[in-house]
Amino acid sequence: MKRLLLIAVAAGLLVGTLGAWLLWWGGGAPKDETIVVEEGATLTSLCPGLERKGLIPGNCTTYRAMARLFGSADGIQAGEFEVPAGTSGAALLDLLQHGQPVSRLVTIPEGTPSIIVQEKVAALPFLTGAAPLPAEGSVLPDSYGYKRGEARAAVIGRMQAAMTRTVDELWPKRTPTCPVSTKQEAVTLASIVEKETGKASERRAVAGVYCNRLKIGMKLDADPTVIYPVTKGKPLGRRILRSELNADTGYNTYRRAGLPLGPIANPGRESIAAVLDPEQHQYIYFVADGTGGHVFARTLAEHNANVAKWYAIRRQRGEM
Repeated sequence: MKRLLLIAVAAGLLVGTLGAWLLWWGGGAPKDETIVVEEGATLTSLCPGLERKGLIPGNCTTYRAMARLFGSADGIQAGEFEVPAGTSGAALLDLLQHGQPVSRLVTIPEGTPSIIVQEKVAALPFLTGAAPLPAEGSVLPDSYGYKRGEARAAVIGRMQAAMTRTVDELWPKRTPTCPVSTKQEAVTLASIVEKETGKASERRAVAGVYCNRLKIGMKLDADPTVIYPVTKGKPLGRRILRSELNADTGYNTYRRAGLPLGPIANPGRESIAAVLDPEQHQYIYFVADGTGGHVFARTLAEHNANVAKWYAIRRQRGEM
C-alpha cells in the first residue's frame, strides 16, 4: 500500500508539474500592451499590474511560483516594453529580463538653432515638464534616446553634456592656424561654417577662409549672421533686406570685423573640428558654384569673376 501511495503521489506531482509547465508556456496576452518598468522594479512589484491586464497565466502567486520553477533568476530590466498579443507567461518573463526595451529617438541635425531644438523636444510624446531653451551653440547635433516619463529638461541636458564633452575633447587638438582663443569662440565660428556650407568635404576650406579673414582684420561678411537676430536661426524665407544688412545687431558680420556676439546655431562635431584645424590656403573669398558647393578665390578680381558666373547660373535658372 505504501508503495502504491508513493507512486500515486509521484504521479500527481508529475501531472501537476506538467500542467504548470503547459500553463507557463501556453495562454498569452489577450491584446497588444505596453509595460513601463521603473528602475528597481521586481517581478513581485510588477505582478499585480500584469495580472490586472491579463498578461500572466493564473494569479500572481501561481505565476511567481512558475517563474521560480521554470524561469531564469535574472533581474527585471527598467524600460518600456511592447508585449504582443499571444505572449505566453514564459515569453513575458524573458522579455522583461532579457528583451530590448523600446528605443525612442530624437534627432537634432547639424546647424539646428536652439529655438528649433526647444520646439522639437517640446513636441516629443511621453515626456514630462517644459522644454527649456538651451543656450545657442550648447547642444551637440546627434540622435538621442529618451524614455517614457523622462523630463524634457533631462533630454536637453544630455544634448548639452555631449557638446561639452566634444569641445573638451577637440580643444587640446587644435592647431595655431585659426585665431580663436576660447572654446566659445571656436563654437561661434563653427556655427557660421555650419550654416555656410552643407558640403562635408569643404568644411575645412570654408573654415580656412574665415580664419584668414580674422587674421587680417577683414569682416567675415556671412549672411547667416545677418539672419540670426531676425529669426533666431529659423529660415528667413526671403532675401535679406538692405536695412538688415545695415543693422548693427552685434551678430551682423557685415557691420563689424571679428566674430559675432555668440553662436548662430548648434554646430556639429565636424564643423568644430574644421575650425580647430582649418585647411591652410590663401583664399579669403568664396561664392556658390551652382552644384551645392563653392568656388574659392584669393583676390577680389577673382572673386568678382566667380560671382558673375554664379549670377549667370542663377539667371539661367530663372532665379534672378
